[in-house]
Amino acid sequence: MTERKDDRLWGGRFEREPNAQFDAFQRSFTFDRRLLVYEIAVDSVWAIALEKIGILTGAELSQMMDALVKISKRAQADTAWLEKFGADAEDVHHFVEKALVEELGPLGWKLHTGRSRNELVATDLRLFVMDSVLEIKRGLYALLSALLEQAKGNIGAPMAGMTHLQHAQPILLSHFLLAHTEAFKRDITRLQHASESADECPMGSGALAGNSFAIDRQFIAHYLCFSRITANSLDAVSDRDFALDYLFALTGIVTHLSRLAEDFVIFASQEFSYVILPDEYSTGSSLMPQKKNPDCWELIRGKTGRITGALLGLLTTLKGLPTSYQRDLQEDKEALFAAHDQVADMIAVATGAVAATKFNAQRLKSAASNPALLATEAADYLVHKGIPFRQAHDIVGKVLREAEKQNISWTALPLDALKKISPAFAADFAQSLNVEAALSTKKVPGGTAPENVRAAIADLEARLNKKASKTGAKP
Repeated sequence: MTERKDDRLWGGRFEREPNAQFDAFQRSFTFDRRLLVYEIAVDSVWAIALEKIGILTGAELSQMMDALVKISKRAQADTAWLEKFGADAEDVHHFVEKALVEELGPLGWKLHTGRSRNELVATDLRLFVMDSVLEIKRGLYALLSALLEQAKGNIGAPMAGMTHLQHAQPILLSHFLLAHTEAFKRDITRLQHASESADECPMGSGALAGNSFAIDRQFIAHYLCFSRITANSLDAVSDRDFALDYLFALTGIVTHLSRLAEDFVIFASQEFSYVILPDEYSTGSSLMPQKKNPDCWELIRGKTGRITGALLGLLTTLKGLPTSYQRDLQEDKEALFAAHDQVADMIAVATGAVAATKFNAQRLKSAASNPALLATEAADYLVHKGIPFRQAHDIVGKVLREAEKQNISWTALPLDALKKISPAFAADFAQSLNVEAALSTKKVPGGTAPENVRAAIADLEARLNKKASKTGAKP
């Protein structure tokens, strides 16, 4: 029989040590040690709260706070100690208690009075999510700035707008770039929702039923910078909706990054040649000397599946759990941490690649000047002559078919040939058949007319400058 060790947080009920393989299997310190900074903060306020109700004396509180500061500093400065001392810690909570007992003796055990690891981990993880949201938002603002600078620098460049990956109508390149900024702005809104979802303090919930020591929950929440406390102790220890919200926001971000990546991969192909890939964000072939590959965009596109998988994984974990804390919830962290790290890297790489990319203005203009893209303008011309749009659509279709028969561009058909198809065609028709005219007519709010795009650029720049003035960061 293997006798039980005394340093476990739950061992009094047991006579024998757990199976060694199971013991290693159930430990989480290797990954939840990332929450140590939050654990120390929660431990500090809990010590103060215990002193306020007489569980700790003033002298004991002072010793406790000094010891927590010492542990925090040592963990940051001495990785070897962190690894060695944490080797037999079950989790980050056990690690801190072990370190406190080493520093203070039995006084270290007092800190766990009235609380459970269930509420601790929920609190730590909420603090992590709120901090992580701020980091990802900073990255997105940098990406928005990179897209803004490209939109400003290419304001006069037209391109062939596409639907179904087929050339459709002329648009401005800047309009295309600003379309991506709209998606990332929505991502920032979703991130903010995730932060607000996490902004509830569970401390005082106990294992599930609440706290028996009249602890001041509002004080604890305020100290930890939460805006409110959780309303139900049973829900508080098992709620991971805030983690789902964060993963959903991250999934939205990478979905938009992947679409941006797909555009740049296509644009970099020889068939399009819309962009010149920057050397700093490209790789070559080990066999073919001529190759320059858009690997940064392909990797961003490829890594998107990891983040989506993390969201689906947590949803799957949660969907079958009964109410209250279950050990399955230990599986909420590894994928969440990895998703956060991956998204932060993906945004940073995308930002650098966007900023360093050169656009082939001549190629873009050439594609935008394809007469086929002006067919809608021809239909609109006929509408202005009083012809119903459906009929105008049919007339232009006949014009295109006639041009195909003659093997010429439809814009090269003489006026008399056009009049045979519809007498509404007049000498002024040719004036509408150019890219500039097509762009200038799209003056409706949100359209691609140059003045609209300039206004959208100015609006985004003002928003980023306003954000920068609040944070002290560069826009």
